[in-house]
Amino acid sequence: MSTESPTLSSPPPPTAPPPPVLLPCSGKKKLYQAIAQGKSPMLGDYEEARLLLKQREGSFRKDLQWALFNKYVPSLIQDGPQCGLVALWMAAQLVQHPLGVSMESVVHTAMQRGYTAQGEVFSAQDMALLAEEVCGCRTERLSGGMGGANTAHILRHLFAGLPVLVPYDEDFNHEPCMRSGHRAHWAVASGILLGVAQGWSEGGAFQADPALPLAAAATGCPLLVGRGSAGGVRTGKAGQEPALPAVATGGAGEEQRPAEGAGSPAGG
Repeated sequence: MSTESPTLSSPPPPTAPPPPVLLPCSGKKKLYQAIAQGKSPMLGDYEEARLLLKQREGSFRKDLQWALFNKYVPSLIQDGPQCGLVALWMAAQLVQHPLGVSMESVVHTAMQRGYTAQGEVFSAQDMALLAEEVCGCRTERLSGGMGGANTAHILRHLFAGLPVLVPYDEDFNHEPCMRSGHRAHWAVASGILLGVAQGWSEGGAFQADPALPLAAAATGCPLLVGRGSAGGVRTGKAGQEPALPAVATGGAGEEQRPAEGAGSPAGG
């Protein structure tokens, strides 16, 4: 009786490795990157503002004269949930810190002091303390939003060439909304656009800008822009550093604090 040796089959070839897992990138980050890609920074206090206003020229009332004051702020695309820290770094460029302020020092100090875990900042009070430490400036925290008694104070501050940090909720179209802090974001304000009565003048602080005659066909009134001498850093009383207000949007004593895991928009 003969025995047949079993046929040994060769092992199947190894399967191809799975494709690399691509981490999802939020549409918002893609949007900001697309906007920034290939664009050189627009230096100057009014160059970028002029471009934005030109694109929306048809939105302005024809019976008003428009006055613009702005100070140039360098932009920085955030890396992760750092909108508040990026906004602070941008604002710091206007307070003329003698040694300069690096983004690395802002992040390091915020984490060291316990103001942030991954770059997010949910407290206007923490932001004010961080600004005083890293910028060497005096801060003021306003409650109740940007209206009421705060309006004139904020306008004077901006006309002095100083920035304002504003926490708010950002809607899906990037406009402000009310979502109880669940879409928390930070903005840095560096200027103001005012609709004023025709013939308005502010002691020669503004001059006509022929490059952007808003509604000139209907009224003949060009855009008014602030003269360079209207800006500069306001130091307040002797020995005091310039103030850098952080405007809290809640009621008196309240702070905007989103739930854990709230999304953080790209861009400061």
